[in-house]
Amino acid sequence: MSTQRPRPARVGVIGLGAMGLGIAETLHQSGFDVTGCDINASARTAFVALGGASVESPAELHDCEIVLTVVINGHQVEQVLFGEQGLASTLARGSLILQCATIAPSQAKALHARLTSHGLGMLDAPISGGAARAKSGELSVMASGAPETFAQAQSVLDAMAAHVYRLGDAPGVGSSMKLVNQLLAGVHIASAAEAVALGIRMGLAPEVVFEVITHSAGNSWMFENRVPHILSGDYTPLSAVDIFVKDLDLVHQTGRELSMATPVAASALQQFMAASGAGFGREDDAAVIKVYQKLSGITLPSAANDDTVQVSPRK
Repeated sequence: MSTQRPRPARVGVIGLGAMGLGIAETLHQSGFDVTGCDINASARTAFVALGGASVESPAELHDCEIVLTVVINGHQVEQVLFGEQGLASTLARGSLILQCATIAPSQAKALHARLTSHGLGMLDAPISGGAARAKSGELSVMASGAPETFAQAQSVLDAMAAHVYRLGDAPGVGSSMKLVNQLLAGVHIASAAEAVALGIRMGLAPEVVFEVITHSAGNSWMFENRVPHILSGDYTPLSAVDIFVKDLDLVHQTGRELSMATPVAASALQQFMAASGAGFGREDDAAVIKVYQKLSGITLPSAANDDTVQVSPRK
């Protein structure tokens, strides 16, 4: 008769941004004892308002059995684990890190080796799905790690994800798959922006472009999800331009490590870099279309040219 591993007594979530806050809320609502960690006081306050506990320093999560890192980049992962107030030296041996940030596969392998030396487990577990699916517990997790780490994390994964892809025993495989996803996501967003910009430049109404393309072969998930941001003129960051500057640069760096050219991803990277350089880095990634606004003078949907809602996107 099989036995189910008991759920962890305490779970930590480092990084209470759009994705991390949604995950922390989902786990809290699923009955886990969750402590969120973020240097941003307003982020901590937001989680406390939902009924959770919060701390400022990763080291304060020392009594957690499982800790998820949901931060922006590899440097932040390094700092929260091994920095001055890092977690690795304070966790009890046998505790588990779910590394959910998008990082280079080579870094995932190095982190696993360092955490192992501290007596800690690691599941290489990047996530996808956006803030809404994080909040609803319907993320996709692209994970790799030893079977015992999957068993240890099972109850947490069940609560936060609709799909958990077990990609192998080796660290780095999950991060490799996430880079494939991010290459496609970045290219699709940049392509969607270019297509809508071209339509506007040719005199087509952007809402009509959206309606036709979402019922045609040129549609993509990103087109259907991001173009409504353009139609409403709302660039409130759900996933920022600078995220794709970082992620597509990781694709480029990994391709260079493998001596493999990634020209389509490189072209998309240049568009996101142009948007960031023009001052749109912290806006929603759909703001990559503003590069075309600057270069070709197209008029984007807005009410009084101030990025407020003008049209209602398809539901």
